[in-house]
Order: sequence, then structure tokens, then C-alpha cells
Amino acid sequence: MAAKSGNLSINSENIFPIIKKWLYNDHDIFYRELISNGCDAVTKLKKLDMMGEYALPEGYKARIDVIVNPEKKTLTFTDNGLGMTADEVEEYINQIAFSGASDFIEKYKDKSNADQIIGHFGLGFYSAFMVADEVHIDTLSYQEGAKAVHWECDGGTEFSMEEGDRTEVGTTITLFLNEDCLEFCNEYKAREVLKKYCSFMPTEIYLSKANTTETQIIREDEKREDDEVLEVIQPEKKDDKAEKKEKKKKEKDSAEETDAAEEADEEEEDEEEKEPEPVKLKIKKRPELLNETTPLWAKHANDCTKEEYLEFYRKVFHDYKEPLFWIHLNMDYPFNLKGILYFPKINMEYESIEGTIKLYNNQVFIADNIKEVIPEFLMLLKGVIDCPDLPLNVSRSALQNDGFVKKISEYISKKVADKLSGMCKTEKEEYDKYWDDISPFIKFGCLKDDKFCERMNDYILFKNLEGKYLTLPECLEVKPTDTGDGENGDGAEKDAAQADETAKEAGGAVDENGEKVEAEVVTDEKDSEAKEGEEAEEEKKEKTIYYVTDERQQGQYIKMFRDNGMDAVILTHNIDQPFIQQLESKNEGVKFQRIDADVTDALKSETDEEAAKELEEEAKALGEIMKKVLENDKLVVKVEKLKDEKISSVLTLSEESRRMQDMMKMYSMPGMDMGGFGGEGETLILNANHPLVQYVNANQEGENVGMICEQLYDLAKIQQAPLSPEAMTKFIARSNEIMMVFTK
Repeated sequence: MAAKSGNLSINSENIFPIIKKWLYNDHDIFYRELISNGCDAVTKLKKLDMMGEYALPEGYKARIDVIVNPEKKTLTFTDNGLGMTADEVEEYINQIAFSGASDFIEKYKDKSNADQIIGHFGLGFYSAFMVADEVHIDTLSYQEGAKAVHWECDGGTEFSMEEGDRTEVGTTITLFLNEDCLEFCNEYKAREVLKKYCSFMPTEIYLSKANTTETQIIREDEKREDDEVLEVIQPEKKDDKAEKKEKKKKEKDSAEETDAAEEADEEEEDEEEKEPEPVKLKIKKRPELLNETTPLWAKHANDCTKEEYLEFYRKVFHDYKEPLFWIHLNMDYPFNLKGILYFPKINMEYESIEGTIKLYNNQVFIADNIKEVIPEFLMLLKGVIDCPDLPLNVSRSALQNDGFVKKISEYISKKVADKLSGMCKTEKEEYDKYWDDISPFIKFGCLKDDKFCERMNDYILFKNLEGKYLTLPECLEVKPTDTGDGENGDGAEKDAAQADETAKEAGGAVDENGEKVEAEVVTDEKDSEAKEGEEAEEEKKEKTIYYVTDERQQGQYIKMFRDNGMDAVILTHNIDQPFIQQLESKNEGVKFQRIDADVTDALKSETDEEAAKELEEEAKALGEIMKKVLENDKLVVKVEKLKDEKISSVLTLSEESRRMQDMMKMYSMPGMDMGGFGGEGETLILNANHPLVQYVNANQEGENVGMICEQLYDLAKIQQAPLSPEAMTKFIARSNEIMMVFTK
């Protein structure tokens, strides 16, 4: 062909500065773009072969070679794809931003599956000019009679194109790197970048260094046609072995050692006779294969073993701690999406957890943790997601279609919820075992994603005081409380029920002496209606779930609960406070209350009306004393008869007040007096059954009453929260003073 020169068809002479500075965020991205183009070329050629429009040569093996040459400061990318004619170079290279991939798909859309064509934009090739002063293309089209083409451009708007000397179908792109980017022709840097972007591209990628002096040893039967043999290494002869054996004998200090050595040598010789040592070859170091063309996520979950999942996890995330479990995503409709999400084992607060979810497009790495695609809470996980349908922008670094991307995000969230709920239903023991590690993920997800929260509502676990894991419905089950009080009519109810049962078994009613009488069974409609009304009222009542935030600090309250057959759940994580508020908003009638927010009726002894009035009077009198001694007018004082007579005083803080305090601390509201607010909502409950309370009540003007009152308050306070430094100092001094009283 005749030599030709001309101008690139562009609208602005400033196109290259735009590409260099703003098209891509990272300069190393040119590796991905040029290799993606090579993969496209190979994929196109294979499809033409499948459609009968081209016959691949015998022994054809698709590959892309990357050759670094530090001496010449060049980088070379060679593929054996379909190549280009002079007209195609004119169309796809000289006319910037015309997508060859789009044109190919349009031409063959009815004949092939377009999903595997990586490229979407013609600008990918021009990313080379971010790092190169000059770029050369040598290409030969697969078309019969096509002539090779050589193309050059120095980064301006001028190019030159002439007939080339390439003899094999495919394309070679040579980059002459500028002085600022010479790191990219370093073998180690090239390997790092290729591993980052191209580890799972669909065509084998080989890296080598030009004019390398490195060698490797292989067996003769492993030799390939393209190996350059430098030396043939023959196995040792038998005479040489015998000589070595004799030498070993002489080196032994004793006959016994010699015999042992002789025996060992004979065994070694026997082994060698059984398996003769092969001829070996020293060859020039082969190009290094850097990628895996069929990644694990592209396979069906049934075809993957546990060891493969673990090996993939270690290889991709360099984490040698075994993950708890994983979810294999595989969807073809309404969009194509595959991937694997791993739940890692963690031992830290959720704010510190940092996961990595790698996003791929047709096995081409795009970015880590793109929040538009990955639900925010799943960014705490580790995994890979490959979605060929992603609407990427020209640099593949941002997304364009919010509606479509949102659907992908919702699908991923749904699949995770399905996996977790399925585990809870069918593998409850395993699910229990994982819960402490995965609960931050799930709770964070419930806070961030309402639909995820709805799907997981019945599969959230709570650990109770006995260490047993319960779901929310199990926590809400109404269970009879063992009050330990035999005088509450339970026995009478049991006797009545037993009498009814006896009557049923006898086939009739009985009189007061237990003798059978003829009687007609009458259903009282009013009773039935009343019962239904009671049940409906019971449904409307709030169902309270008690919880513990610090087992040590709230140990006294836990003991009271256990002694009375009551249960509570343990919520010690920072995320638990906002999480339980979320659950309350999603589950009508459900209320969470900290174990020390109130003293329930189950913890009190039963009192008649007269005794209740007496306690009220005592509370009034003792309240005045307490407020005066403690100098706290906001303190509410109650006197109750607690079942545990060893407990003298208990302090409660209403759930609403505590949550308000927590919120204010979290947001550090300016202008708010936290100290003044802290006392609001506090109630001091004095046990009327305890001797100390009885003493104060009987000796209100006594010498030590003030000291006892202060001690009663601090003893109650210390069960609920740590004392302030000042209060602790006073408490210790007062305790010493009380002990001194005993010595007098």
C-alpha cells in the first residue's frame, strides 16, 4: 500500500491533554484498557470461527503478551486476535471515540452473544498517551489477502500510517514511555498493576522482560515448542554414584555409622533404580502467566469445593484467617450478575471493620467498594461481584444509570437476606455459632436498608442470660413466670382445672362432693365474647423485652431476674441502641427496656391495699430525708417490698431518659447541661423488707441516718453505673467510717 499521512478526525486539538488529565483517575489504568482491547480482539476472532466466517489455525491458543524493556524504555502489548485492516485502523483509531466493540456487536448481534465483548468505548486505546510520548501499532487482519499496517503517533494530532511487516494475524502496540512514567516498564511494577486489573480476564496474559538472562530448569518431557534451550542436564551415571557412596563411607567415624549410611545409600539406590532420573533442560525463563481465565465466581456453586472457596479467598484478599461462610451469587435475568461474598471473622467494633468488595465488568476489574452497586452495609464484607450489564461511563470508573444500578444493589441485598434466613431455618446450630461475628453486619444492614430489615426481622438472634440464642418471635413468646409464692391462687386454679378434666373423662359434670350429676353443657356467649376481648386486649399490650448492656455492672439486677424466673437478652454492642429503636419502629407493640429501667411487679411481694398505703407514707417521709441528705430535689423515692430481703436499695432510670442521654452524648449538643439532665428520670427504690431501711424509717433523726442514706444511694448507684471520681472518693471514705463504727 502507498504511504499515507493525515490528521486524526477530532473536534478539538486539546483532546490529548483532556485524556491525560481528566479521562482516567489513575495513570496505570492504560494497562487495563490496552489488554481489554486485546481480549476483545481475541473474543471477536473466536466468534467468527464459531460462526464459520473464519477458521482458526491448528493448535491456536489465544494469548496476550506484555513485554517490558527498561533499556529501550518501551512497553509492548501483543495479541493474536482478529487484527485490523488499513480501513479499520482509519475508522477505529484515527476517528477517536468510535467504538469498535459497539460496531462489531451491531454487525453480529443476531449471530453471537455480545456479553463477552469487554470494550464499550473507542477512547480506551488513547489512554496509552497518558504515559507514552509515542505509540506504534503493528497489525495484520484475519481477512484473506489483508496487508499488514504500521501506524505511528507522537501524542499530537498527527499520525503516519504505512504498510507494515507483521506476518501473524493480530496486533502489537508499542509504547515509548515518557520520562515521568518509566516505572511502568519495570517488571515488578508491571506485575503489580496487571495483577490488580487483569487477574481474571478471559484471555491468558503473559508477562516477560526483553533480553532477560534469567533461566529455569524443566524436565525434558515438559519442553514446549517456544522454549529456548540453553543447556541439557544429563542424570548422574552409576559410576559417579558409586564413587559418591565410597566417599560417604570414608567420612563416617565408626563401622556402625558406616553400616547405617551404607544401608541408607542402598535404599536410595534402590529407589533410583526403580525411578530413573530424567533428563533436564535449562531454558530461558518462560513468560509468566498472570491471570486465571475462569474465575471461581464464573462457575456454578455446585461445582465449587470448600477448599476452592478458601483458596480463592486467600489469593484475592491475602487473608489467611478462614471466613465464616460465603454466598455465591449467580443471576441471568433481568440482568447478568455473578459473584461471591465472604463473611469474615471479626473481633472489633463495627466502626473499625473495613471490607473490600471488588467490582468487575466481564472479568475486568473496575474498582473497590462502589457504593452505588454494593449496599453500604455489605461493604463490611469481602468479595467479588461481576456484572457485565453495568452502565459505566467512558473511563469505566463511574456509573450512569441510577435506576438500573439500584436494582442490582437491591438484588444483592435480597440474596444475602435469603442466605441468612435460610441458614437460620435449616442450619440453626451453625447460625448460632456465627451470630456474634455476623451480627454487626446484619444490624448495620437493618439500620441502612428497610427492605433488608423486613426480610431479616424474624431471623435476628438475641443471646439470653443462659447463653441461648433466640429469634425475635421466640423472645416475644409469653411464658408463665414462676413467682415462687404458693399463696397466689395457683393451686386453686390447678385443682379446678383438674376437676374439670376429671369431669370430661367421666363423661359428665360433678357436684361439690365430686359425684357425677346429669347436667347440660351451656356455653355462655357473654363469657366467650369477654374471653375474645381479653385476648384482643392482650395482643394490643406492649410486649417488653428486657436487655442487659453490661453483665458485670448490672449483675445485681440479673440476679433478681434469675431468682424470679425472668429472662433478658444481652446487648453490649455500640450498634445495639440504634438497632433496638429500629426494631421497635418496625414491630408494633414491641418495646425494649433495660433491666434496670424499672422494678417490675414480678420482683415485688404482693401487698394489700392497706399495706400499699403504708408504703406510700413511708416513701413520702424517707423521700424527704433522702433529698435533704443528698441535696437532690429531683430524686424520686419509692418504698417497695422486694422479694429479695438482702437487697436494701435499687436505682432505676427510665428507658426514655437513658435514650435521651445517650443521644445527647452521641451528638454532644452544645448549650445543654448534661450534669443537670443526668438526675432526671432516676428513681431510688428502698426495700421495706431490709433492716437498714427499717432502721432509717424508725430513727429518722438518728445520729448515723445521714451516713446510711448516702450509703444506700451509692450502693444503688454503683449497681447501675460507675460512680464519678468525686462520688467514689466519698464512698470509700464513708465505707471506712462505717467500719470504724463497728470497732467502737
